[in-house]
Amino acid sequence: MNSMTRFYLILAAAWFSGATLAADYPGRPIRFVVPYPPSGAADIVARVLAQKLGDALGAIVVVDNRAGAGGNLGTDLVAKAVPDGYTLLMGNVGPLAINVSLFKRLPYDPLKDLAPVSFMVTYPNVLVVTPSLPAKSVSELIALAKARPGQLSYASAGTGSSTHLAAELFKSMAAIDMAHVPYKGGGQAVVDVMSGQVQLYFSSMLGALPHVKSGKLRALAVTGAKRSRAAPELPTIAESGFPGYEANNWLGLMVPAGTPAPIILRLNREIVKIFAQSDMHERLAAQGGEAETGSPEKFAEYIRAEIRKWAKVVKSSGAQVE
Repeated sequence: MNSMTRFYLILAAAWFSGATLAADYPGRPIRFVVPYPPSGAADIVARVLAQKLGDALGAIVVVDNRAGAGGNLGTDLVAKAVPDGYTLLMGNVGPLAINVSLFKRLPYDPLKDLAPVSFMVTYPNVLVVTPSLPAKSVSELIALAKARPGQLSYASAGTGSSTHLAAELFKSMAAIDMAHVPYKGGGQAVVDVMSGQVQLYFSSMLGALPHVKSGKLRALAVTGAKRSRAAPELPTIAESGFPGYEANNWLGLMVPAGTPAPIILRLNREIVKIFAQSDMHERLAAQGGEAETGSPEKFAEYIRAEIRKWAKVVKSSGAQVE
């Protein structure tokens, strides 16, 4: 028996074994790890998805919040779990892409230790400014920043957060200098922008839009590749003079590397069906999110592209977390 024949026999045996597991899957409750605290966007989506996925699979799906280290704690837990389809991860741009460059040492490799199932949701941020700032468009903001180099300040939900790096990407593309004011979360950041202590913030849609509607904040643009259904009147930063600008928070389903392909494909089929449902679109739109699903291969390519993209921004910003 030559080496090539042996290889194909091993491959066929592995597929048959995986197919057998998939035929009996699921046979017990499934743990769905969310690497963030309860009540955030990831947790809200996870709880709706757990119910719908459980119904589709005929099993109980239990949400397990494992917050810590910028999402790394829960992500590492799944990366080291048994690859049998009974431990799922709510993947996020932070632990899967940004943290690869932000942290000096990660306990997992998102490309080697985890396997993608499907992309699920994109959440563009919204660029908001304090109402007292004399800028009513992106171009006016840039002109003001160039006239006052280093004098404007921008808030973030923490060093290395998606809100921080969205601003850093904007600074780089606009060639402007602004001071970074990091917070421990987005709540206080929004409050201080409303009061004028900080001039601008790349906020989540959910956190900013109520204050925009009340006049306590002024929205200039969204950070996605296309306009948001939650605020279609707002232009994108890309169409405001910066083609190619895109900075989304996003969610996708991951499993431990080595999970049998038939189980991954089964999960992928169910995820695609669930996120095509009209009530899911409505729930996501209320948070400023958009459903976007696809194949495991497409999601893997997206993660690789995001790692490369944010590595450049992290390096240029000088951000680093021990």
